Amino acid sequence: MAVTVKKVVLWRHEVDNKPGMLATTLAPLAAAGADLHIVMGYRYPGNESRAAIEMYPVTGKRATTAAHAAGLTASSIPTLLVEGDNRAGLGAATAKALADAGINLSFLVAQVIGRKYSALFGFETAQEASKAAALIKRATAAKKAAATKSKAVAKKKETPQRQPVRAPKVNVAVSPHSGPPAETVLQARPG
Repeated sequence: MAVTVKKVVLWRHEVDNKPGMLATTLAPLAAAGADLHIVMGYRYPGNESRAAIEMYPVTGKRATTAAHAAGLTASSIPTLLVEGDNRAGLGAATAKALADAGINLSFLVAQVIGRKYSALFGFETAQEASKAAALIKRATAAKKAAATKSKAVAKKKETPQRQPVRAPKVNVAVSPHSGPPAETVLQARPG
């Protein structure tokens, strides 16, 4: 699966940092049948009494109404959702591409489940998000091409050269004495 990059809208609610706030925020969305793919909750560093809850997607009339009832609003932070097959070095390649272009991140949340990679990138401006989308696509495509090439080289190195197989030489001798049936003796000779 190729890496996909798409613009998304997070829904956000700033709350008091106390037990039950996440459950209270999610309850109306669950009742409305919202199928949330991402939910983040975190307190503010330096102001531990406040927290934020963010989620995606909130779509459809029922889910949107429930989100508003829970105190959520569409976030103004330009955000990209990046998903695809995980590969070693994928995050580093993406981070380098953004750094080389002088793009600063507002936030990043990434995870791998099984063999699938998923990340949310937040940016300061919509222009940076658009520029980053193209850079991420290029960086992940380049990383994929390099990974495919290195796998092919590694496979070639791992594949042993076939050596001819020599069957052992066998002498068959039959006991020369008379009596019961002849006894057959097999002896393997080296070489």
